[in-house]
Amino acid sequence: MLAVAVMVVSTLMTVVGCSHTVSGAARRVTHHDGGSEQGFGYADDRCGLLQDIAIQNVVGADYLVRPYSGAVCQYVLTRALTFIDLTYSWFETGSLDRERGLAQSNKAQISDVVIERHQAFVARRSVTGTACSATAATNPGVASWWVQIRGDSSTDPCQVAQTLLAKTLSSEM
Repeated sequence: MLAVAVMVVSTLMTVVGCSHTVSGAARRVTHHDGGSEQGFGYADDRCGLLQDIAIQNVVGADYLVRPYSGAVCQYVLTRALTFIDLTYSWFETGSLDRERGLAQSNKAQISDVVIERHQAFVARRSVTGTACSATAATNPGVASWWVQIRGDSSTDPCQVAQTLLAKTLSSEM
């Protein structure tokens, strides 16, 4: 009984002595030290810090081909009879405002979102198929995934683009 009483008193003293309330509110990520320590470009045969198999798994594709890698990475994936086109880009000197202006000039439907604590937007266009891009400020620059789904209208390209961008941004941590 004495052991239980000692344990209760010790626990109460620890909780009271070590706990405190922190004022303030959660904020979006910012890098006051000049930005991200790593880039989000093409390196080590990966685009946006993601390996091809991770991209294939997000899309749920049977096959993946990356016909071009460099400043912009392009992918063509297939899932049954559906073709999925992906483009990843990271512009180190880009800005979210510039990318938003381009999306507006292309008459995309724009929605502001936050992805992995980064200010972002999605831009939906359905001119050549079901297409959407998700773009986030990476400080420095902007990263973007563009997704076009040809043949399957049940998959939301904005959800795929946001998931790919979230994986890209969280791979920095």
